[in-house]
Amino acid sequence: MQLSDFGTEEQRVAALKELDILDTPPEERFDRLTRIATRIFNVPVAQITLLDGDRQWFKSIQGAELTEVPRAITFCTHTVETANGTMVITDAEKDSRFDGNPMVHSEPNIRFYAGSSLSYSENVRLGTLCILDVKPRQMSENDIAILEDLAAVAQREIITMQLAMLDELTGLSNRRGFISRAESSLSLAKRENIKVSLAFIDLDKFKLINDNFGHKKGDEALVVFSRLVKSVCRSSDLIARIGGDEFVVLFMGSDKDSAEKKLKNLAEKIVEVNSNSPYEILFSHGVVECDLQKEISISALLDESDKLMYVDKNQKRKN
Repeated sequence: MQLSDFGTEEQRVAALKELDILDTPPEERFDRLTRIATRIFNVPVAQITLLDGDRQWFKSIQGAELTEVPRAITFCTHTVETANGTMVITDAEKDSRFDGNPMVHSEPNIRFYAGSSLSYSENVRLGTLCILDVKPRQMSENDIAILEDLAAVAQREIITMQLAMLDELTGLSNRRGFISRAESSLSLAKRENIKVSLAFIDLDKFKLINDNFGHKKGDEALVVFSRLVKSVCRSSDLIARIGGDEFVVLFMGSDKDSAEKKLKNLAEKIVEVNSNSPYEILFSHGVVECDLQKEISISALLDESDKLMYVDKNQKRKN
């Protein structure tokens, strides 16, 4: 069965980016599962793997010191391509798919492998929970069921982690998710000398929409506004709803002037939408460009852009 039956590489990479799980520190909830796997199956190595482009990255690994390996030599790539999402190799030296694999004939000398896929959605598999041994082994039907149960727990942990960082109404990141992802993006920007600007956006007179048209229409306005913000941003930009009617955007690769132009474009799109709507969506904003030569946190950028947003809002009230 072709890999496309379980999502394209682009879909997998996009899902991993949305989860923002790659290259994150070890977490006890995942390490606990791989420890349990080594004990239940009495194997030296257990892993939770994620397949990212040309590499296989380990969210958790017991019995080895690796953090990633090239995708071209991995067993897990084959696992996510199997019809039922589970693959067992009792003796890799006798399997034509792996008898020439360097991971079989040199460190870590894999002879036995069993893995079960981790799915992000029905059609996108991210990686596996797998176990390894340096000697041939057999797996009973009960063993396979236990492995699949452990993989299902790991999968739920990944999805739960994602849900905890999303705003349920708009599908954007929430405050927690934004800060987590933005700190990583800011570190990357400093390392690669990429310009970054942060915009703090607050809807004006939003309470009037709720009061005059009801909360259902208020929710609708938030969803419409979120869609419009997405339309002026690039895939590398981070967008979040961090409060009731408060939004932020971390513009990657943009100075303050570029960010302001995008927000002007947003305002123009909103005018078009308002012309066919019973209510008006209006917003105030503040934009701050990050000085990469200084040590500054996302929280500090949020505070500074929030203050600039109130300057904009107060100016509009005076006018």
